[in-house]
Amino acid sequence: MTQRPETPLLDTVKSPEDMRKLSVDQLAQLAAEVRADLIDAVSRVGGHLGAGLGVVELTVALHHVFNTPTDRLIWDVGHQCYPHKIVTGRRDGLRTVRQPGGISGFTLRSESEYDPFGAGHSSTSISAGLGMKVACDLAGDDRHVICVIGDGAMSAGMAYEAMNNAGAMDAKLIVILNDNDMSIAPAVGAMSAYLSKVLSSKPWLSARQLAKEMAARFPGPINRAAKRAEEYARGMMTGGTLFEEMGFYYVGPIDGHKMDHLVPVLKNVRDSDPQGPVLIHCITQKGRGYAPAEAAADKYHGVSKFDVVTGTQAKAKPNAPSYTSVFANALVAEAREDDKVVAITAAMPGGTGLDKFGKEFPERTFDVGIAEQHAVTFAAGLASEGYKPFAAIYSTFLQRGYDQVVHDVAIQNLPVRFAIDRAGFVGADGATHQGSFDLCYMCCLPNMTFLCPADEAELMHAVATAVSHDSGPFAFRYPRGEGVGTQLPEKGEVLEIGKGRILREGSTVAILSLGTRLTAAQKAAEDLAAKGLSCTVADARFAKPIDTELVKRLAADHEVLITVEEGARGGFGAHVLHFLAEEGLLDAGLKVRTMCFPDRFIEHEKPDTQIAMARLTPEDIVATALKALGRGEEGAARA
Repeated sequence: MTQRPETPLLDTVKSPEDMRKLSVDQLAQLAAEVRADLIDAVSRVGGHLGAGLGVVELTVALHHVFNTPTDRLIWDVGHQCYPHKIVTGRRDGLRTVRQPGGISGFTLRSESEYDPFGAGHSSTSISAGLGMKVACDLAGDDRHVICVIGDGAMSAGMAYEAMNNAGAMDAKLIVILNDNDMSIAPAVGAMSAYLSKVLSSKPWLSARQLAKEMAARFPGPINRAAKRAEEYARGMMTGGTLFEEMGFYYVGPIDGHKMDHLVPVLKNVRDSDPQGPVLIHCITQKGRGYAPAEAAADKYHGVSKFDVVTGTQAKAKPNAPSYTSVFANALVAEAREDDKVVAITAAMPGGTGLDKFGKEFPERTFDVGIAEQHAVTFAAGLASEGYKPFAAIYSTFLQRGYDQVVHDVAIQNLPVRFAIDRAGFVGADGATHQGSFDLCYMCCLPNMTFLCPADEAELMHAVATAVSHDSGPFAFRYPRGEGVGTQLPEKGEVLEIGKGRILREGSTVAILSLGTRLTAAQKAAEDLAAKGLSCTVADARFAKPIDTELVKRLAADHEVLITVEEGARGGFGAHVLHFLAEEGLLDAGLKVRTMCFPDRFIEHEKPDTQIAMARLTPEDIVATALKALGRGEEGAARA
């Protein structure tokens, strides 16, 4: 492991207050040291790198110009917040980021007063910032609120809803568009930097206000014409007409890596009193300052430990293919035989495996951006015309499109296929990214079919079953990471809807597992057998419809029935318990226990530790069975 870089100026910065005494030249040096420290820290533990590298100068400039934490600085999503953490007293903590007991990889209110709003999902900063600014105004407080949002996050409708509201309210909200993909503006240079300084300056704003007041004295048509002329003149010089139309005063584009561009503009905006919100268009480069990141296709967005000199990441050799890759390969195989199969992702082609699908079927692959609501209804439109759309969306992100799942898919009974990745615990990304709730929010919907494969082979069967299911919406969920190493079939087979399977026959305890807890259930059955207890293990396969005949059989033939799932309360176990109660199957004394996530959020940890914290290990299943049977202290030791 390399030594930490020398950072003499950064070593003197204990809080942003120390940065406000520095000159522009010193700020540039500080930014270089922050960048070096960021690279060193992430190389040791892994985490998000590329986005943070792109906003180093912007971070330093913001904390230099604004009086944080009194002024509120909100980072959208939070992938780019590592430099912010370095200069707000968490420099050493960054070497524990996303590790057990370490700091969060995102902004977190409970972690620091410099994190006024937590974020793990994108496109929320402007809405939150507007709420904060209105609260400040109501309280008579003149603090600034600054929202930093990326151009990718601007693809989400929520950002525009917030901008529309902010423009209509004339709140002095400062929004910084961190444009790191060159998707909106051309390259910036000296002229645009000069214009940005002029247009954000107090003399220009004062003159503009005077012109507005004078124009207001003229009849309506002349007033409106003068206003349009001024806006379009600035639009021709600098761009930004879209934002102007939404009520924002547009400044930019400016070079987000030059302190002598950033600092004057930020100070001008801070000290001016414009009528309404301001948008500063800042051009940055993701991965800036680290050659391997600049050269990588994903700009080293998320990395494991790596060698700083070569950029080589230390990744463990997989023992089995990942569930995501199994899904992707299975979908490609199905699409080769069925030209109605199409795939949709919401800005996560690599994360969902649809980059593989896109290479073979580019015309049948659709990346809609960070817009899950649109993705779902777009899929519904495809389904209504006879296509077979697979919307591959992380469980945590599908929550953002839930209204569309209900109204545009379920009510119309359209056969949209939801491939729900990252179901269950996800490890280092923590509570904001856990796939905890999909079983609850999907299984309550009429017309929905929900299959939960227990291993990689079952996932292939799930894809094949989804392709063949044209009678309504179909969902299947699978976790992050490697499979269990089961033998993969040549091709997935179509499963009978609503039918589970029994893998082990017994007579005292029945374990009804849903999804990838099956291996744990089988291990628990072996341990129970060693204690003299005969145990049945069943794989429910379907969370909806429930295999009612299987449940009846398990209820009739056993003393204890335990359901096990990797999801929140109110999911599969609740539906099984509801069925048992309705059918009167509890009346004869059957003991039922439902094992699921606890009613709390579990932050970043290793997945195995998260499972243990949720008490879903084989030992926990054994303890639950023993306690239900009245085996006293044996069960209480773990339950």
